[in-house]
Amino acid sequence: MDITLLTEDKDPMGSAVYDYFKQGKAARLRVFSSQFEEDEIPVKDLFRSYEEMPLLEQKALQLAEGKILDVGAGSGCHTLALRKMGKETLAIDISPWSVKVMEARGLTARQVNLFDERFTERFDTILMLMNGSGIIGRLERMGDFFRRIRQLLNPGGQILMDSSDLRYLFEDEDGSYLVNLAGNYYGEIDFRMQYKQVKGDSFDWLYVDFDTLSAYAAQCGFRAECIQEGSHYDYLARLTVTDEAL
Repeated sequence: MDITLLTEDKDPMGSAVYDYFKQGKAARLRVFSSQFEEDEIPVKDLFRSYEEMPLLEQKALQLAEGKILDVGAGSGCHTLALRKMGKETLAIDISPWSVKVMEARGLTARQVNLFDERFTERFDTILMLMNGSGIIGRLERMGDFFRRIRQLLNPGGQILMDSSDLRYLFEDEDGSYLVNLAGNYYGEIDFRMQYKQVKGDSFDWLYVDFDTLSAYAAQCGFRAECIQEGSHYDYLARLTVTDEAL
């Protein structure tokens, strides 16, 4: 798995987060993909309070327990909410600017790539929110992901991950789905971001439907449980190890 960390000059999302934190506003955070038209991320949404979060995220924070790892923590909104609940949380992100912001907000944060095996701490809950499955990148990396997560979980631990089923993008007027079964999995997307003059590199991002996630989990000695479904093909899953002896 790729264990790259971003540098300050290649960190568009982190730069936007830093500007918003310092100035209370930010320019457009633009998102490009070879599969979709240009889009943008509202930076203020990355600073949402617990009350402003989707119900799936609120549910995940309620279920998080023990020693918690917040993966891809961004501005630290989830970690901040957990701290207010009195829960012990470490936030990690590959973005240097995001880590600066989280530290300035008084949070325990490190610039760490989840897949870097030099990171050896263990946790009772691993949170992967805001389409947390994205960092897996592609379906072919599922095995590596589950092997890595197993190294980081304490016995009896859990992963709380949200994702979305993108099949709705391929729905025809009659309700059928026009998915090319011979092509790549329809949830494998490439993205690139830009903020002002800061251009990031292209990266793979995975949206995975629950049935596919559950099948891969079972192959890797995990159980997937759908905790809650959202309003638009999204869901919150809990992943737990079924064969602790392995």
